Amino acid sequence: MRLWPKHWHPETWICSIRGHITPAAEAVTLSSADIALGAVLPDGRRLARCLRCDTWIEHLAPDPAAATWTTLPPLAELPKPRRGKQLHEAILMRLISINKGLHATVFSLLAIALLLLETNLNHIHRWSRSLISKLSGPLDDTGQQASRSWLARQAQRLFDLQPGTIKLLLALALVYAAIEWTEAFGLWRERRWAEYLTVIATAGFLPLEVHELIDSVTVVRVLALIVNVALIVWLLINKHLFGLRGGPKTLHEDAEIDWDDVMAAPTPARGRRRVVASISRVQHSEHV
Repeated sequence: MRLWPKHWHPETWICSIRGHITPAAEAVTLSSADIALGAVLPDGRRLARCLRCDTWIEHLAPDPAAATWTTLPPLAELPKPRRGKQLHEAILMRLISINKGLHATVFSLLAIALLLLETNLNHIHRWSRSLISKLSGPLDDTGQQASRSWLARQAQRLFDLQPGTIKLLLALALVYAAIEWTEAFGLWRERRWAEYLTVIATAGFLPLEVHELIDSVTVVRVLALIVNVALIVWLLINKHLFGLRGGPKTLHEDAEIDWDDVMAAPTPARGRRRVVASISRVQHSEHV
């Protein structure tokens, strides 16, 4: 299953943020054996291929004193970036982490609000009692009975708040905030324990979401339930959790990169194939 639109390449997006990985631009000299990674043009300019997104980048010849290598090491010895399924899943995990961070922020703000409410509960009770008394007075001729009744109901709810209820809600908000912050941190750092925690915590919320959906069906609640179920299924299957699909031993097998195949067919883009062909002609002319 594709995680992204067919013509959108996350590798290019990541390179636009972090920069390209072009080892051929960091070697003093290049040989004909390095044709898949870079080449020196007749005018001294250098074309180097990004190992992440396959883009060919123009560089000036490196300063020998500052160059990483004198000659380019074999491909097997070069540090390689993530690409393909490895990179795509890493991006998705970061997006899930951001989502969890937003949830954690909401619970944190709710906890602060409940703490302020508990601290000022006596004052709120006095204010709500006074408001109820005023709203229950004789009605004038302005026809505001509906709005006064609504305000009276809300004031009565404030007056009925009990310290025990607020403390319970505050404790729940703090626990949920701590769980969500922990999930967000662990998923951002791509920790396996965070994947387990996310599945367990998200599954724990499902009965509450189903109860709310039964109580009142809304588009937001339906979408939230669908997203959370999809998140659980995706993590279970793609991260091989709880021993599924062979467990952690087989986790990276379907995401391994065959770099020999990548070098042989670097990209389906026609324009980039023409670049490779032009470099080959340059190299051929230099050795004739």
